[in-house]
Amino acid sequence: MASLHPTVSEYYTDKNVFITGATGFIGKVLLEKLLRSCPNVGNLYLLVRPKKSQDCHQRITEISQSPVFDKVRAENPNFDKKLIPIHGDITQEGLGISEENVELLENHVNIVFHSAATIRFDEPLSNSEEIDSSSAKSGSALRVAMEMNVLGVRKMIQLCNNFKKLEVFVHVSTAYANCDRPFIEEMVYQPSVEPQKLIDALDWLDDEMLDQITSKLIGDKPNTYTFTKQLAEHLLIKEGSNLPLAILRPSIVGASWKEPFPGWIDNFNGPSGLYVAAGKGILRYMNCDAMGVADIIPVDIPVNMMITMAWYTAVYKPSTVPIFHSTSGSVNPFTWGEIENVVMNFWKKVPLDSCFRRPKAPIAKSGFLLDYYIFVSHMIPAYFADLGYCMLGKRPRMVKIYNKLHRAMGTLTFFTTHSWEWTYNNLDMLKSKLSPEDRRLFYFDPRGLHWPTYLEAYCLGAKKYLLNEDLSGLPAAKAHLRNLRNLRYIFNTVVIVALWRVLVARSDIARNLWVFIIGLVTKFVKFFRLTSAVRR
Repeated sequence: MASLHPTVSEYYTDKNVFITGATGFIGKVLLEKLLRSCPNVGNLYLLVRPKKSQDCHQRITEISQSPVFDKVRAENPNFDKKLIPIHGDITQEGLGISEENVELLENHVNIVFHSAATIRFDEPLSNSEEIDSSSAKSGSALRVAMEMNVLGVRKMIQLCNNFKKLEVFVHVSTAYANCDRPFIEEMVYQPSVEPQKLIDALDWLDDEMLDQITSKLIGDKPNTYTFTKQLAEHLLIKEGSNLPLAILRPSIVGASWKEPFPGWIDNFNGPSGLYVAAGKGILRYMNCDAMGVADIIPVDIPVNMMITMAWYTAVYKPSTVPIFHSTSGSVNPFTWGEIENVVMNFWKKVPLDSCFRRPKAPIAKSGFLLDYYIFVSHMIPAYFADLGYCMLGKRPRMVKIYNKLHRAMGTLTFFTTHSWEWTYNNLDMLKSKLSPEDRRLFYFDPRGLHWPTYLEAYCLGAKKYLLNEDLSGLPAAKAHLRNLRNLRYIFNTVVIVALWRVLVARSDIARNLWVFIIGLVTKFVKFFRLTSAVRR
């Protein structure tokens, strides 16, 4: 029966697509995959906010020159002709889209992918994928998250209600929208607060009052991001009931697995920054549960699922809103302890350039051991390094770097110290609807992922694409690592000898013990020489 329906690529032929969040990590990979695997797709309309130094067209031109499009560029040098920027702003009334462009979208768009969202937890507005720091608004974390994640969804619904050719609206949520539950099914859960009531309260609550009640509002959720993502799902189902909806819930999105090429990454968010910090020798501990499941999903998996779930929703027209989980923990688990082992071993074999210290990052959960690592392994070396910078007439920076690193780790602690289970019924159902060729082209099942190989490609991608380090510099990097090791040995030896000399000078017991040890060593050396002479 599957042959009665068009293949995924056939379905996208001449279909016009409207995408929010196209300038983000997932958005770029989505653009690349559509252009390469669905070459006959129509125009891709991209909601883009201009930056202070770039207008919309310049931003899209810059994105189209990214290495992520190298394969597409080789096959079709004029691929960027299909990228149509739409001047807009997800936080503005009517999304900030001109009347002319609204009419254009209403008359031509067939498919909508809404993935614009904040990319860090409890962040200021300037850190979102669609918001530019040059014109950022200030406000409480909850107000910002509501504006972006909840009201942004409402504005999208209002816009798409007038699309004359709309066949499917795909909303990208998060697998952690219901992270206050250990077992999460493919359904929209009732939030603790009705979205409209909170929206109304934003009109009269100032930021200080809102900050004071935020912890009570979010309950057992770790931050405003997960809280507002759940509200957004509820609002979408309620107010967008007349639209052909589908919802995707990815977990922690990491570097690519296979496409556009292994290990591609363009940001330091999530585990990427931690891997780099560990490789540089800056991160000396990881605040994780060593036995906890690390639910990381390669970016090409949710992107392929977005494309195929849009196809399924448009072609099969399900009677209820399908929800798809793009997670790995329940079907292909890999723990944080196993990740630490793979990543640290890789950095020792393929070190980064100019490491601060040798890569070593044992896992510690909250408590005395964690505080000890922070003080001894982070802050003391940071202050000594900054003292050295000051003596050399340079600007101190290490304490600032460590403070920033600790804040980043703090936002991830909830996710690295807890584990969840998700259901996969719709994933398996979607896979069964695809032809063998489409299952190969648009793979989204994480069961076949080999974690050690993937993580090594992830680290290599971070070295190449984030730090712009060439493998030709590997011999020098290894030599630098050996020098750091030798310095560590010399330092430890000097400290031990100095301490021991102090003890010997002040204690008769220590002095007698020292004479005894020296005597044993002398006898051992004499015995070794005598044994060697007899053997000859």
